[in-house]
Amino acid sequence: MEAFIARRTRPIARIAAVATLVVLAACGSSSPSSGGGQARWSTLGTRAETAQSASPISRNGEAQWTDYDPAPLYAGVAKQALQYITMRDGVKLAAYVTLPADADGNAVTTPLPVVLVQTSYNGAAGQAVTAIGGADPYIVQHGYATVVVDVRGTGQSQGEWEAFGEDEQADYAEVVDWVTQQPFCDGRIGVYGVSYLGITAIITAAQGHPAVKAAFPIVPIGDGYRDIVFTGGQVNPTFIPLWLGLVSVLGLTNPTVITDPATGLPATLEHLLSAVANFQVPTILRALAGDPDTAYDGDFWKVRSPLENDGRIKVPTFIVGGLHDLFQRSEPISYERIKNNAPAKLLIGPWTHVEAAFGQGLPVDGVPPLNHIELQWFDQYVKGMKAGAVRQPNVTQYVTGYGHYATASDWPHPDARAQRLYLRADKSLSEDAPAAGEKANTALQLPIEGLCSISTSQWTAGLLGYVPLPCFENSNSAESLSVKYETPVMEADYYINGPIEADVWISSTASDAGLSVRVDDVDENGVARSLSNGIQTASLRAVDASRSRTLDGQMIQPWHPYTQDSVQTLGDEPVLVPVEIFATSALIAKGHRLRLAVGASDLPQGVPPIPTLLQSLIGVLTIHSDAAHPSSVVLPVVPASTLN
Repeated sequence: MEAFIARRTRPIARIAAVATLVVLAACGSSSPSSGGGQARWSTLGTRAETAQSASPISRNGEAQWTDYDPAPLYAGVAKQALQYITMRDGVKLAAYVTLPADADGNAVTTPLPVVLVQTSYNGAAGQAVTAIGGADPYIVQHGYATVVVDVRGTGQSQGEWEAFGEDEQADYAEVVDWVTQQPFCDGRIGVYGVSYLGITAIITAAQGHPAVKAAFPIVPIGDGYRDIVFTGGQVNPTFIPLWLGLVSVLGLTNPTVITDPATGLPATLEHLLSAVANFQVPTILRALAGDPDTAYDGDFWKVRSPLENDGRIKVPTFIVGGLHDLFQRSEPISYERIKNNAPAKLLIGPWTHVEAAFGQGLPVDGVPPLNHIELQWFDQYVKGMKAGAVRQPNVTQYVTGYGHYATASDWPHPDARAQRLYLRADKSLSEDAPAAGEKANTALQLPIEGLCSISTSQWTAGLLGYVPLPCFENSNSAESLSVKYETPVMEADYYINGPIEADVWISSTASDAGLSVRVDDVDENGVARSLSNGIQTASLRAVDASRSRTLDGQMIQPWHPYTQDSVQTLGDEPVLVPVEIFATSALIAKGHRLRLAVGASDLPQGVPPIPTLLQSLIGVLTIHSDAAHPSSVVLPVVPASTLN
C-alpha cells in the first residue's frame, strides 16, 4: 500500500499542475498561492459564485497553542431586569443584560465592550444553561457586558418565528444599533454563540455594522439545504423535528405569562399559532410531501444559508466545529470563505453538536478551554489588546486514528494530494482501474440502513451518543446491507484530510434510488470505525462543475443544484452518481484498512420525501465496477509526516 500511494500521487500531482496551468492560461489569469506555488485546490462555489483557484495561507504554519487566562477584572456579575427592544414594525424583542459587578454585587457603571448573543432558545432558559443563550460569568468578569436577545417569535419576544428569515435577519442590525445606544456599551461589540446562536453571530458579522468588531461562532450552519435539512436531496428525519419542537416548547415557556400577562399571554399565543399553522408544522409537512418550494433548493434556502454572505465578513472570526457535528460539512468552508478577507481561525474537535457546544475534553494537546480562546479573541479584536490571538494556529483539527489535535497553516490542507481508488468487482479498493467485463455488486433498497450507527448519534446532535451502544463504535452491523470495498492492509500510516467524493455508477430496478457511502477505518480485528459519510438521491445527481471543488484537477467535492429542473430519471442503464462525503481528518494506521461501504440509505441522516421514497422502495441497487463504468472514490491524502 505504501508503494502504491507514492506511485499514484506523484504523477497525478504533476499532471494536475500542468492541467491547472493550461486552464488558467486559457482564462487569461493566474492566482498564485501566498506560498509562491500554484494552488492545488479550488474553492467550492455557492449559489451566487463559481469555484475559484484557491489562495492557500502559508504564514503562521509553525504556531503552537498557548493558554490565555488572565486574572478577572471584576469580582461578580449583576443581571438587569428584562428589557424590550422595539423593531421597525413594532415587534418587541426580549433582552437580558448582564454586567460585571463588584464583590457586593453592584453593577459597573463604566461603559464596556459588549458580547452580543441572539437566541431562539429563550434567554430565560439560557440563564441556567449558558450554551443555549446565557452570559458566561468568566467572560463578564473579564470586563464585558453581555446582551442576550430572543429572536422574534421565540422566548419572551413577540412576533412569528421563521428560522433566519429576512425579517429576523433585519432585526440583527437593529439590535446592534440598540446595544450601541445603551449606557453600558462603549461602542464595541463581539458577536458570539453556539449553534443557532452561532448562526445569528456569523450572519450579523456579515452585515458589516461598524460596531461589530469580531465574531466567535461555535458550530454554525453554512448551507441550510445541503448541510442538514435536505442533505443529498433527502429530509433529515431526526434532528430537524426535534429542533423545531425544542424551539416551539421553549417559545411557549414564557415566565411573563404569569409575571406580566398583558405582555406574555399575547406573545405566547402568537408563538403557538406560528408553530401549528404558519411555520414549524407546515414546514415539516411540506418537506415530507415533496413540495417544490421546500424540497428543492431555491430562495427559501438561499436566505437561510450564511455561506452565501460569509465572503462579506471583514471582522476577525474564529469558527469552532466538530468532526461529527450537525454542520460538519460547512464549518471549514465558512473559515475558507472568510480567511482572505479578515483574520480567521478554525478549530475542529472530535465532537458531536452537544460536545462541541462545551468543547468537551479541553484543555488537551495544548488546546485551551473554549471560553479562554473566546476571551483571547475578543480581548485582541474587540478591546484592541495585544492578547496574542494572532499567533495561535490558523487551523487546528482533531485527527481520528491519530488521537490528537494537529495544526496546519490552512484549510483545505495545503499538502493534500488527490488520489483515486477504484471499486473493484472483488470488493477491493484498488489503484488499478477495472477491466472490461468485471461483474457488478448489488444491494437491497431498504430505507432502514444506519438505524443504529454513528449517524444516529450525529444526527440527534449527539444526545443518543451518550447511550453506550456498540453500534456507535463499530459500523459493521450498520453496514450489513451495504457492499463493502476495502484496501489491502496499510503498510504505512495513511492520512486523509478534507472533503471526499465517491463517483458511483449505479442502476436500479426501481425508478429512483438513494445512495449512501460511508468511509471507515477497519482495524486488525475487523472493527470498522466510521470517519464520514454522504447520501445522495439518484434523480438529483446532476452536478454543476463550475461550482464544484477540485484538487489536482480532479473533482473532489461536487456541487449539486438540487433544483426541480435538474431532476434526471433513473432506469436499467448505469448512470454516474457523484456523492459528496463531508470533510474529515483521519489517520488510517499501519496495519488497518480503508473501507468504502456503499448502500441505499442512511436513515438517521436522511429519507427521501414521500413521492421519491415511493419510487425507490423495494428495489435492487446495482453498483457497477467495469471499464465502461469505473466506480471510484477521490481522497485528499496528506503525508503522515506532517503530523509529527
